[in-house]
Amino acid sequence: MDLNFSNSNFLVSSGFTKPSSEKLYDVIIVGGGPAGFTAALYCLRKGISVAVIAKDFGGKVTDTHLIENFTGILSVSGNEFANTLKKQLLQFPLEMENDSSVVSISISEKNKIVELNDGRILKTKSIIIATGTVNRRLGISGEAEFSGNGVSYCAICDAPFFKNKKVIVVGGGNSAADAVNDLAKIAEHVTLVHYRDKLRADKVLVDKIKGYSNLAFLFNHRLVQINGKNNVEEVLVENIETGNKSEIKTDGIFIEIGLIPNTDFLSRFLELNSAKEIIVDAHAQTSVQGIFAAGDVTNVPFKQIVIAAGEGAKAALSACEYISKLN
Repeated sequence: MDLNFSNSNFLVSSGFTKPSSEKLYDVIIVGGGPAGFTAALYCLRKGISVAVIAKDFGGKVTDTHLIENFTGILSVSGNEFANTLKKQLLQFPLEMENDSSVVSISISEKNKIVELNDGRILKTKSIIIATGTVNRRLGISGEAEFSGNGVSYCAICDAPFFKNKKVIVVGGGNSAADAVNDLAKIAEHVTLVHYRDKLRADKVLVDKIKGYSNLAFLFNHRLVQINGKNNVEEVLVENIETGNKSEIKTDGIFIEIGLIPNTDFLSRFLELNSAKEIIVDAHAQTSVQGIFAAGDVTNVPFKQIVIAAGEGAKAALSACEYISKLN
């Protein structure tokens, strides 16, 4: 099933209506991935008024080829999973916006103000931010074309599909080392490509992966091109010191060079950590009362779909409790 979540016709065909600048919502949810949609579902079941602002419906989950580690689901594509979330929300009178994005959040008297990039202003009693992250990209030829067809950004999610195959891991930090650890156990061979002369990962992780006999290190190199027909078949790598280029045959590429939280629009409004993740407490509460956050955009460890969904539910229940105390 191929769903185009960025298509502006999606909103019309879905049955959702657009949020109104004339209303005061109980909660506005910013983000349309598993955390945001789960938060919306929990809030709607409580009978409160909800508006969702989600530029990309489904979030990063739509980039996942297959999901096989979500409780109660044996196997489902990322797009099918996102479509199921949408169908659940269609049971309720949800107002949703997919033509605009949030550019700022502020407080006016007792209410929270959400400003959209088209100039519209929405008012709400509480906010749940679930804007997730974006994978840091290499930005090379073939990367976007083969995303989901050999190019992956999640070893935990996709490693099982490369059993007895040759793969490449790009990166030198903890994420790359963890990916190697997941892949080397099942892949025929793993090549770790890093642009520096040594890994930046924690020593305990480096020592662990050095024990794999099917692992090769390619330091001082970078990927410059990904080639193939329907799937990834080879990559072109460049020696940073000499400029020499060579081809490596491979079945898959795992790009593990970091995540970028979608928090730029907050403009120092909320407390963030050094990684620009939103800092939340055990109740998903941020540094500003009545504003909650959930999913990969927060400092909660382990960026997984099931964790994001659980945090979305927690944020929704916390928001509902906050709203009940206002009335």
